[in-house]
Amino acid sequence: MTETPMRSIVKAATWQGLGLVVMTFISWAVTGSVTAGSAIALLGMAVGLVTYVLHERLWAHVRWGFTPGSEDGQTHTWG
Repeated sequence: MTETPMRSIVKAATWQGLGLVVMTFISWAVTGSVTAGSAIALLGMAVGLVTYVLHERLWAHVRWGFTPGSEDGQTHTWG
């Protein structure tokens, strides 16, 4: 079964939204300020997005973990 691109986008958006809410509450609890908590959470989300994209781009150049002949990267070796 293959996941549609729209499902992937919705999953990513809901995951980011959940992370934003959790980080806002944690930051609010630590700082005592909703404004500071929200700013920290938004900054964390932005930095996390950029870091994730860079991480994925770097891993795109790593050939480790693919089985021989798997040019599309869909076949992985587990172990």
